[in-house]
Amino acid sequence: MIITLTPNPSLDRTIELSGPLARGEVQRAESSHEEPGGKGVNIVRALEASGILSLAVLPGDRLDPVLVALRAAGVPHLGMPIGAAIRSNVAITEPDGTTTKVNVPGPVLSPAQQSDLIELVLEKADGASWLVLAGSLPPGVPVDFYAAITRELRSRYGTRAPKVAVDSSGAPLAAAVTAGPDLIKPNAEELAELTGIPNPESLEGNPELVAVAAQRLVATGVGAVLATLGAKGAVLVTADGAWLARTPPMVAVSTVGAGDSALAGYLLSTIAGEPAPDSLRQAAAHGAAAASLPGSTVPALNQTRPGDVTVTPLVNHPKEDVQ
Repeated sequence: MIITLTPNPSLDRTIELSGPLARGEVQRAESSHEEPGGKGVNIVRALEASGILSLAVLPGDRLDPVLVALRAAGVPHLGMPIGAAIRSNVAITEPDGTTTKVNVPGPVLSPAQQSDLIELVLEKADGASWLVLAGSLPPGVPVDFYAAITRELRSRYGTRAPKVAVDSSGAPLAAAVTAGPDLIKPNAEELAELTGIPNPESLEGNPELVAVAAQRLVATGVGAVLATLGAKGAVLVTADGAWLARTPPMVAVSTVGAGDSALAGYLLSTIAGEPAPDSLRQAAAHGAAAASLPGSTVPALNQTRPGDVTVTPLVNHPKEDVQ
């Protein structure tokens, strides 16, 4: 069982254009898609599509459009009523796969609601293999929210606590790292910010330097770093090694949710007992399959092609190489 917490879910609308985005102009959309979203929700959608037992925990009223859509899609979820509407986000995709996203803040969660949400997810996490803490935090929630949940989870359940994966950014991710999660999934920009690298572009084309940066985090107590680099692949670093995964060149239809699908692929592989390089392979295959689908559509396992993914070990480099 994999549990996800999405404290700031959304109704994600993806608008597909037939040509490049023209700022300040009127354009006709070629098509549009609307899906219940948020990182943890997307992960459960992908896991459920592959037959993996999972549950998305999120704040939201029963009749909110997001929860209505989750029920209609048969996505396992548990909503905590908050008496406010869940936010709506918009993504605009161009024919070459370029995606522009506009995300709104979301409803404010009071301290009492935050406590109730923490208690709900801790209760449901009992007996799970993974707890995924995913996405941005809504207004009113302190930046150490994920770190506090991780520490309370381990304090309550001890050695039988599920593993913790964190997929966030900025201050919430930096705070979460201090609690030593078992896995984090940053992109190049987030990894650079976490490790104090002033030039994120230096990481995007250099997987060896990505590995060095990730190793810094593993050395502080993070169990593993799965760094997704878009079309340039993905890097996995653990205490036992570092690997690079590359997929064949492709034209992306939409990159919305591709990172969430990559994390889902990694998780379903780990619970199957696969070794780290194979889990990375499945993560890359899931991410590529998601990018080939419209909107925020997620792939099932049988829609992925892990056999097309090349995984190679990376050689360690001295920290001075990271600029």
